[in-house]
Amino acid sequence: MRKRAWWLLILGGFFPGTAQILGGNRRLGRFAIRFTLINVGLVALATLVFFINRSWLVSLVTVPFITTVLGWYLWFFGALFALVMLDALRLAQLGRIVGRSRWYLLGSFLVVGVLGTSSIVYAGNISTASASAIGSIFNQGGGTQPIDGRYNILVLGSDAGSDRFGVRPDSISIFSISATTGKVAVIGIPRGLEKVPFSADSPLWKVYPNGWNCLNECLINALYKNVMDNHQELYPDATKLGSTAGVEATKDAVEGVTGLKISSYVMVEMNAVTKLVDALGGVRLNVKVRLPIGGQADDGSDAREWIEVGDNQPMDGYHALWYARSRHTTSDFDRMRRQKEVQAAILKQVSPEVIFTKFEKLAEVGKSLVTTDIPKGMIPTYLELANKAKKRGLKVLDLVPDKGYHPGNPDYVAIRTAVTKIVSENK
Repeated sequence: MRKRAWWLLILGGFFPGTAQILGGNRRLGRFAIRFTLINVGLVALATLVFFINRSWLVSLVTVPFITTVLGWYLWFFGALFALVMLDALRLAQLGRIVGRSRWYLLGSFLVVGVLGTSSIVYAGNISTASASAIGSIFNQGGGTQPIDGRYNILVLGSDAGSDRFGVRPDSISIFSISATTGKVAVIGIPRGLEKVPFSADSPLWKVYPNGWNCLNECLINALYKNVMDNHQELYPDATKLGSTAGVEATKDAVEGVTGLKISSYVMVEMNAVTKLVDALGGVRLNVKVRLPIGGQADDGSDAREWIEVGDNQPMDGYHALWYARSRHTTSDFDRMRRQKEVQAAILKQVSPEVIFTKFEKLAEVGKSLVTTDIPKGMIPTYLELANKAKKRGLKVLDLVPDKGYHPGNPDYVAIRTAVTKIVSENK
């Protein structure tokens, strides 16, 4: 009886339904075995497709309908697994086994049943959470073609805090990605850039033929709010395309600055970074300068709290966000550097095991963190390019005074020349 019980546990755990075929309800056993065989076939097919063409598999698993159905399927299989394991426990007749073996077997049945069921159900939860996140974030159809062999993605950090009126993208970068090699050139644009030009085909050309040029009132990050308040009619199709008039105006401004044609945009809500960092379990940062949290005084005298100097400091989402956005006692260019440090710290914290164990929370955060006009059909392409880029690293060009670029009096010929150079070096 002891050997029989162990065999029922092993066969039932690894191949659900076999325990019932051997010694119980064969109808239930055949039903469970069919499901098990389907699972084995699906895993084998997915493995084959992965090695033949990984992008095909990614295309399938990023379709919300498919991942939703897969989630329901896994939930049902989880319930079926629990049922056949309970039935296998009944068939094992532990009451007829004497000594400690009875308790070892009971514990083993419970461990296998609980772990197996919870793992299958959790996989179903991941699948449905993925469907919800993808459907919410990537709600555009179709695709985009590379421009001169590159995808140029405008990444904006929206800093619409409670102490501010309207949205201002204080973090502005272009990720220029080679469509063949995945090499990435990142161009960082300071929020205080002035005298921004527009091309003749931009709707803003008619309003600002001399560019966005009114000294300190016309910084590049203020263009978003200006257009949303006064000129939304210039971009009548923005909402239909998954964008806003403010984003489209910022695209035009960035194109005028760099000479690069923007393929798509991603806007990251900076306040949602708090939830992201907390979901990841925090980050570690090297703080070189004491930074104030809150307050309006330039010297930080009215700060609510201070981030103290120190290496490898653990930070929760609240403090990591303030490290990136602290406004006083340092310059805008210092903020740009700190924002990139937080981005790098978040990427360092992301690992397969972290994503797997915290996927549901991360997916929920993602829905409030990111808005984009990237079509769903481009997800496999960008994931493949991201995998290539991870191996090659990023080349960065920050348009800051330390590099010879002065936001108050910019030389756009020199800027476009530098942009062309870094892009051509990363083909």
